[in-house]
Amino acid sequence: FPTLHSMCVGPEKLKKGSPTEDDDTVRAERAKVMAAAPGFYWDTYTDEPHASRRAAIVKAHPEIKKLFGHCPLTKWKVLASVMIQLMSIHLLQDASWGTWFFCCYTLSGAINHMMTLAMHELSHNLGAKKHIHNRFLGFFANLPMGIPASASFKRYHMEHHRYQGEDVLDVDIPTAAEGQIFTNTPLKIIWCFLQPAFYSLRPLFVNPKDPGFWEKVNITIQVAFDLVIYNFYGFKGLLYLVFGTLLGMGIHPVAGHFIAEHYVMNKGQETYSYYGCLNWLTFNVGYHNEHHDFPFIPGSNLPKVRAIAPEFYDELPHYHSWSKVIVDYIWDPEVGPFARIKRVTVSDEEKKKLKDKGGLVK
Repeated sequence: FPTLHSMCVGPEKLKKGSPTEDDDTVRAERAKVMAAAPGFYWDTYTDEPHASRRAAIVKAHPEIKKLFGHCPLTKWKVLASVMIQLMSIHLLQDASWGTWFFCCYTLSGAINHMMTLAMHELSHNLGAKKHIHNRFLGFFANLPMGIPASASFKRYHMEHHRYQGEDVLDVDIPTAAEGQIFTNTPLKIIWCFLQPAFYSLRPLFVNPKDPGFWEKVNITIQVAFDLVIYNFYGFKGLLYLVFGTLLGMGIHPVAGHFIAEHYVMNKGQETYSYYGCLNWLTFNVGYHNEHHDFPFIPGSNLPKVRAIAPEFYDELPHYHSWSKVIVDYIWDPEVGPFARIKRVTVSDEEKKKLKDKGGLVK
């Protein structure tokens, strides 16, 4: 099986007593999972690279802690984006279908994808001081997307950070079936178009969770908003929002971050940053190594992380074009849904306990 002995940032030392070093049960479970899905890059030696790099950066640059906290501008960016979407629906209600589709792909697609990344920022409680304010600001950012997603995204995304690459727990990783089916250029084009479906439905098959209180609140608010849009602007107005979400998460320049963040383009490297202009629209999510190293630093401060600690980031392979990432992914026969690093460091028993309590976040 393809395995990785170390990450690109350098060899990682196992913590004494960690499952990957001592636990025979985990080793047996890992071997079983690897045999069932040999196409992935399997890391059998290390935990994810970000915790150790974070410790090294804090030791070398303790002043970086001054960047922790929330960004007060986030709520105003979200408000402006939602207002633009509402104004667009009003202005386009009598537009031709050609004009409607053009604006749906370009404007609605870009703004709604921006709102998915606002929800990402708010899932880390980086938009306000109080957790409850981040919750409801996330629901507000969710409104123009037309599809309830904020509460569920938070539940799964926290586990993506805590258990990056972990089989079952990190549902950001494609399934083995995706890797086996989408193997060539035409099929990978289809996979990119269907990315919204895989991104939203994959968790229901890989690691399903019972809907919690906040998901019910999210659904109620979203359905009420959609009914208001339908009442005033009809089916065309509602489609503008929903299709904007689906198109913006498919083959769209901003959607390149889905692939750029963790798909292995440079063997041995698990996470990649992007330093292009689209960071302006995406809360600097392109600074992805920086984000995973410091998930409690708001996007507005992530460029400062690289500026403070350039010796940790400048030599890491990174991107300047998300569009080129999509093209390379589609055309490169060596890259596909299997191009992800996976690991098994958590036992099935521990995964069951986590599932029984509803995950890290309810």
